[in-house]
Amino acid sequence: MPDPTDPAGPTDLAAATDPAVTGPGTARRTLAVALLSGATGAAVVLISAGQTWGEGETAVSGAELPVTASGSAVSGLPSALALVGLASLVAVFAVRRTGRAVVASVLALSGAGAIGAALLGSGDTEALEANAAEAMGLTEAAVTGVSHTGWPWFSALGGLLLLCAGLLALSYGQQWPAMSGRYERSARRPAGSRRAGGAGTGAGAGAAGAGAGEDADRPEDIWRALDRGEDPT
Repeated sequence: MPDPTDPAGPTDLAAATDPAVTGPGTARRTLAVALLSGATGAAVVLISAGQTWGEGETAVSGAELPVTASGSAVSGLPSALALVGLASLVAVFAVRRTGRAVVASVLALSGAGAIGAALLGSGDTEALEANAAEAMGLTEAAVTGVSHTGWPWFSALGGLLLLCAGLLALSYGQQWPAMSGRYERSARRPAGSRRAGGAGTGAGAGAAGAGAGEDADRPEDIWRALDRGEDPT
């Protein structure tokens, strides 16, 4: 039976491994890793889409004509998912609670989709055949000597980085700051300071301070405060 006075008991162990109770240092580290991973992953996918994924040759009047296919010609899905993931990475900081979990899920799914699309396109020959037919002015053309580069795998790696960023956002995103958090805190401080000051000067002053705090949002009170030379903010 565990000793309830033991500082390394089950309660402390659960707290140490629970993402919801980790300290601000962990939140900052996971935030930095997620931002770096997501931005790098999206950039890798977008760069890979412009590179050559497949090469081959087609016969034109007895001569061999080289043809190539870029990642965007093979599939436009990885690039589209990378843009969705990048937008989701930014949107994580614009929402909170359930909205943040939803956006983090979209980020993770974008990474997973980019991985799948890249792997499926790594052995594709349809884009090569389409480019060969276009070069010859035909509806169909055979391509021989087909080879594939390593760029589809780089694209899959970028998708994996996006997926990692999404998983980090799902696990630790509730601890990350939001865009409007600083302004909401600064807006609450003056009301709290007025209430504290009113309590120190007497019950009557405290009631007046509370009333002023409650009515501070009314436009007429803001204009009266400006007339008295006070800062209503």
